[in-house]
Amino acid sequence: MLDILPPALAPWLVAALLNTLLLGVAWLAPKKLLTPAGYLHAWILGVLVWGCLGWRGYSVVMVYFLVGSSVTRIGMAQKEAAGIAEKRAGARGPENVWGSALVGAICALGVGVLSVTAPDRAATAIPLLTLAYVASFSTKLSDTTASEVGKVYGKRTFLITTLQPVPPGTEGAVSLEGTLAGVVGSAVMAGVAWAIGLIAPLGIGVCLIAAFVATNAESVIGATLQARWGWLTNEMVNILNTAIGAIAAAAIARWLL
Repeated sequence: MLDILPPALAPWLVAALLNTLLLGVAWLAPKKLLTPAGYLHAWILGVLVWGCLGWRGYSVVMVYFLVGSSVTRIGMAQKEAAGIAEKRAGARGPENVWGSALVGAICALGVGVLSVTAPDRAATAIPLLTLAYVASFSTKLSDTTASEVGKVYGKRTFLITTLQPVPPGTEGAVSLEGTLAGVVGSAVMAGVAWAIGLIAPLGIGVCLIAAFVATNAESVIGATLQARWGWLTNEMVNILNTAIGAIAAAAIARWLL
């Protein structure tokens, strides 16, 4: 069937069929990781990523989603009792999907557009966009891991701007345990991307640095601006967080090269 389609359309058909199948399986599963609307938006994201970056780019999203969802459920009872758990018992809605993946989706779309419209620029621009794509998810997994582990296992939690002790779950709070967990999270994401051939070995280090910078920048934003500006929701902060990680990774890579 794929042989009779124009080559440019084949990946998109595969993406639509695969994501429809996976959505059906997830919909029937007893444990819901997404809300009904969240599944629809995840389908759109999955089709876009596979169509532009193929199975390698799609694998990055899946690893982030599965690991991030698992991390969110660490110590769920304890976090719910303290009132600092994710809403809907960790089930993600559309706002969570795009808060985490909008920047990555833009990077993937950039790769897809350049591949078709400007192949002469592909050799230099596409590797940077791909690295930025991976860095955005490394940053988000770092942030998710640091936050969720810190809420449960952080022995001493400080406000990043003043270093004053604050309760776990406070916007802008950091802990040693959470910070180390965040580094591990970003390393897992970058390591997977390298293992499947999406980035070079040097890209792992770039993603680690970019994710560390962005995650701490996100904590500063949470501690200083989020309470003042009503439009700066957690999802908007996540978009800023991943954007900082993606831009930092691309800038570091340009500087190194």
